[in-house]
Amino acid sequence: MKAYKDLSREELQELQTKLQAEYDKLKQAGIKLDMSRGKPGSDQLDLSSPMLDLLNSTSSFRGVNDLDIRNYGLLDGIAEAKELFAELMECTPDHVMVCGNSSLSIMYDLITRAMTHGIGGNTPWCKLEHVKFLCPVPGYDRHFAITEHFGIEMISIPMDENGPDMDLVEQYVNHDPMVKGIWNVPKYTNPAGIVYSDEVVRRFARLKPAAPDFRIFWDNAYVIHDLYPDNKGKLLNIVEECEKAGNPDMYYELCSTSKVTFPGSGVAALITSPANVEETKKLMSWQTIGYDKVNQMRHVLYFKNVAGMRAHMEKHADILRPKFEAVLNCLEKELGGLEIGSWIKPLGGYFIAFDTLEGCAKRVVGLCKDAGVIMTPAGSTYPYKNDPSDTSIRIAPTYPTADELKQACEVFVLCVKLASVEKYLASAN
Repeated sequence: MKAYKDLSREELQELQTKLQAEYDKLKQAGIKLDMSRGKPGSDQLDLSSPMLDLLNSTSSFRGVNDLDIRNYGLLDGIAEAKELFAELMECTPDHVMVCGNSSLSIMYDLITRAMTHGIGGNTPWCKLEHVKFLCPVPGYDRHFAITEHFGIEMISIPMDENGPDMDLVEQYVNHDPMVKGIWNVPKYTNPAGIVYSDEVVRRFARLKPAAPDFRIFWDNAYVIHDLYPDNKGKLLNIVEECEKAGNPDMYYELCSTSKVTFPGSGVAALITSPANVEETKKLMSWQTIGYDKVNQMRHVLYFKNVAGMRAHMEKHADILRPKFEAVLNCLEKELGGLEIGSWIKPLGGYFIAFDTLEGCAKRVVGLCKDAGVIMTPAGSTYPYKNDPSDTSIRIAPTYPTADELKQACEVFVLCVKLASVEKYLASAN
C-alpha cells in the first residue's frame, strides 16, 4: 500500500470507513489488556522461585566475621552482597551500598536528603529560590515524578541514537549553578532502548558543573537485561570515567534485581564514590538501622557470582525475545512503508518506543483504551507529562502472554492507522 501522505482525499475517506469498521468490530470483542507498565510475566518470576528455598529455619544465618544477618546493623549491606554488586558494576566494594528492594526508593531518598540537608556541605536545596534538573527525553516517567513532587524545575534534553544532546547538557550544567542534576537510564533507555555512546559517557564524566553539588543520576536499571546474548549493548563504566576525569564524586549510579528476581522483594544498590557513601550512610543512619540482610544473603546464595546472574538473565531473554520480536514484526508488517510511525529495535531493556505522526499519540492511546488495551498515557515519557509534539508512545511487551500480545498488537496498529487517517483528513479540510 502507498504511504498515507500520498493518498488522495477520496482514498483516505475510503480507508477511514474500512478501518472504522474493523475498529468497531474489535471493540465488540471485549478485550481487557493492561500494557501500561513494564512488569515481568509470571513465567519470568518463576525462574527465581528456587531462591526461596535457600534459607529456612535450619540455616545458620551467619555471614562473614560470624555476623548474624537476622539482627540489626550493617547499614550499607552485608559484605557478600557488596562483593556481588561490585562485581556486577565493575567497581570495588567501597563504592557500594546495598539497600532495600527498590532503586527508585534510593533515588527518592537521595533527592529528599539533598532538599533537606544538602550535598557535600552545600546549601540544602529547599533553601534555594530555584532548583533545576535536566531530563533527557523521552525518559522514565517515575524519574520525572520525583523531581516534580519536590517542585524542581525540569528541563527537557532531546536524545538521538547516541544519547542526550551533550552540547545542550554542557551549556546548562557548566554555566547555570541552579542545575543540580540530570536523570539518566544510560543502557537501553526507557523507553527508546538506546545505549549511550562512549563519547557521551566521557562527556558526562568531563562536565565542569557551575554547581558544586551537581550530581549525575545514572539509573543503570538494565545493566544485564540483554535480549541477544551474542549482541549486547556496551556501556562505558561511569565510575572509572568520572575518576579519570577528576570528578570522582559527581555521580550516583543505581541498579537492582527488580527485574532479575522479584520486583517486590529484590535488592537494590547505590554505586558511588567512597566519600558519597560515607555522607549517605551518615544521613541514612537517622532513617534505618539496616535493610533486609536475609534477603541480601538469599540473593548471594542463589547467584553466587555475576556469572550466575548472567546465566539467569539469559533465561529471561529466552522468554522476552520472542515477545519483543512479535511486536516488532507486527509493526513492520502492518505499518512498514506507510510512513505513519517509527520505532527502534532495542537490544535489551523492557520497552519499545513508538513515534506517531505529530499530534497523534494521545489519540492512539485513547483509541486503544476504548478498545480494551491500556497503554502508558501519552506524554508520560516527558516532564510534566507534556510531549510538545504529541508523538511518543511507550510499548511494554513483557507482561502479556503470547496470545494476549498478538491481540494487543492487532489493536495498536489498527489504532495507529485510524488516528493517522484522521489527521490527514483533518489537514486536507
